[in-house]
This record gives sequence, structure tokens and C-alpha cells, in this order.
Amino acid sequence: MRRPLFTICVLASAFLYRGIGQAQKMQATYGYYLNGEPVGSLAPSGASAVVLFFAASDCPISNRYVPEMRRIEEEFAARGVVLWFVYPNFGTTADAVKQHEAAYGAENHVLLDPDHQLVTLAHAKVTPESAVLVPDRRGGGTFRAVYEGRVDDRYLSLGQERSKATQHDLERAISDVLEGRVVEQPNGPAVGCGIIGRP
Repeated sequence: MRRPLFTICVLASAFLYRGIGQAQKMQATYGYYLNGEPVGSLAPSGASAVVLFFAASDCPISNRYVPEMRRIEEEFAARGVVLWFVYPNFGTTADAVKQHEAAYGAENHVLLDPDHQLVTLAHAKVTPESAVLVPDRRGGGTFRAVYEGRVDDRYLSLGQERSKATQHDLERAISDVLEGRVVEQPNGPAVGCGIIGRP
């Protein structure tokens, strides 16, 4: 009788281990939708690139870039580029983001990143800031950043702004990805409001 009991225990352990492994895989997320559900995928299979725009509802510079990000989204959506508005500041609530989006227009792809999974991936420091991700060569639905930094050169520093941008760094980086070129990095730092992490 000992042998069957031992076999049952081994099988039970194997199923338990398998279940834990599956649970661990399911825990990999990219922040949360506004309804609280985890974001398990940033783009459908076959997407060319993912663009992250780190935003804050209470940052004037971030708010002024919303029209530009909409323009970029419309320009590249047909070519398989998915753009996300990412709200990374710790303490930002879904209700606050909903109110912000209502004021500036609803977005299809909006998420909260309180644990800074995407902030870490993109090395983001301020809002507004952007990143371009491409599918990782290792597969598995993961992404790697090929561009990190400012949207353009409109802001030279806090309080110092051009009438219009002369270098469109993010737009150029997206084009580089789509055309198979080496992605050129930004020619200056991102200017904006510091991202707030957990205390």
C-alpha cells in the first residue's frame, strides 16, 4: 500500500508545482486598466511597435503634449503601432485619470503603473516622457525598449519653451523602427514633472 500512496503524493506535488508555475506566469503584468484588471499584453501579435507616453493629470507640460500624442497615434496606427497613455505616479486613482481623460478626450489605451513595471522598463524619470518598445527576440510576448526620452525639443527647460518643436525625436524613432533603421536616440533630456514612486 505504501507504493500507491507514494505515487499519489508525487503526482499531487507535480500538479501543485505546475499550478504554481502557471500562476507565476499569469502574474506578469504591465500595470492596470482603470477598472483594476491587470494589463497582460501591450499589443496584439504582429504589432510593429508599442509607444508609451508617461503622463500626469496635474502636470501642465504633460497636458500640453496630449494633442501631439494623438497626432502621432493617428499617424502610425495603420502601420501596427500601439500607443499607451501610462499614468505612473503613485497615488494616482482611476477616477482622477477618468476625469482627466474626459477633459482631454477618451483614449483607447490607458493604464496605471503604480508599481513602475513600465517606468523601470523605459527608465522614465518625468512626465511627459516617451518610449518605443519592440517585441523581444526571445519571444514570449515581452518587449524591449529601443527608444527612451523626450517627445520633441519643444521644452528646453522648465519655463523655457519654443513656439514649436524643431526636432521630433519620438516620431523619428518610430519611423526608424518601421523602416528597419538604427533607432536614433533623443538629442536632449525630457523636461517635465518628476515621476512619484512609492514612499
